[in-house]
Amino acid sequence: MSGFMVNQLVCGSLQAMGVNVIDIGLSTTPTVEIAVPALQADGGIILTASHNPAQWNALKLLNSKGEFISGAEGEWLLEKADREDFDFASIDQIGTYEKQEGWIDKHIEMVCALPMVDREAISKAGFRVAVDAVNSTGGLAIPALLKALGVEVVYPLYCEPNGRFPHNPEPLAEHLAEISALVRKEKASLGFVVDPDVDRLAIVDENGQMFGEEYTLVAVADYLLQHQSGSTVSNLSSSRALRDVAQKHGGSYAASAVGEVNVVELMKATHALIGGEGNGGVIYPELHYGRDALVGVALFLTHLAKTGMSCAELRATYPVYHMSKNKLQLDASTNVDALLKRLASHYADEELSTIDGLKIDFEHGWVHLRKSNTEPIIRIYSEAETAEQADALAQRMIDVAQQMMG
Repeated sequence: MSGFMVNQLVCGSLQAMGVNVIDIGLSTTPTVEIAVPALQADGGIILTASHNPAQWNALKLLNSKGEFISGAEGEWLLEKADREDFDFASIDQIGTYEKQEGWIDKHIEMVCALPMVDREAISKAGFRVAVDAVNSTGGLAIPALLKALGVEVVYPLYCEPNGRFPHNPEPLAEHLAEISALVRKEKASLGFVVDPDVDRLAIVDENGQMFGEEYTLVAVADYLLQHQSGSTVSNLSSSRALRDVAQKHGGSYAASAVGEVNVVELMKATHALIGGEGNGGVIYPELHYGRDALVGVALFLTHLAKTGMSCAELRATYPVYHMSKNKLQLDASTNVDALLKRLASHYADEELSTIDGLKIDFEHGWVHLRKSNTEPIIRIYSEAETAEQADALAQRMIDVAQQMMG
């Protein structure tokens, strides 16, 4: 709702600095990431507050490759902004402004042209697909993509891109009762759910049950690794299922610190075939280094079409893991780094990672502890083969930590 106003402020400010602006209008985060290098731009700015309430807006900053700037670059930028010693352009050097529509269509064309996307197989499968785009620009992109892929029957739900979220836009099971009901009512093959940025993809099976955000990336990786050898990457808080699937196909797996920038950095270092995050974020370097729900949809439907399985049947072929998310409240005086070191020493016989807090890999599960930068807590993520075991792992870690704090 405030997007138009903020857009004018941003474009005008850039022009005042002598920057030439190309405004691609209503778009998606991955579409802008593709447009930046295609237009040979020096950078990109995405105006979005993602799943935050309507009073919020934000600037997501991209470099000339169409990738998010690094933490160090962000710190440099904030420091420069604080100094306020800006040099504005003289009147004859004000930047130009150009409106360029059609980039979502170009994005769709690029996805459909990927060698691992099989439009013919998707079309023959006769999928009937429901879409919940939470009234974001995903309502422009996902139904159009499905049509381009040969999906003739699409049931749109909240696909009007007006920015008024009809429910909590975080694509979690507790927020998706309506699309689950729509899938069952229409006897749809499956449902796709995207967040407002359209860089996260959640899936609902034919029974109206969640496929599991963690398993979006797992399924796409499974498909690619059946046809190509390569490595995979996700972050430390993502499901072990990706590692299991990669190893099943003779591939390798590596885990990065949490954050898309960190995942991309490790993907480049390991020349990964596929990577992403357990929040439904699929990063396919063949197209670009960024989470992209559009490429996720296309690769998932290709995989589903080629298996001949239903969505629920495909999900049943993957390892079953359950996650638990908890937090440990601390005193403001607690030395969190020292506490994490003591925990690492306590579990020295297990497989440990300290690149982002502390992750402890046990034989039948793992726990990841990360300190908050904004409040005196440690966030505790755990995963095991049952929900009870995952909860128990987290509680065990909380108990040990509290004992250490005395």
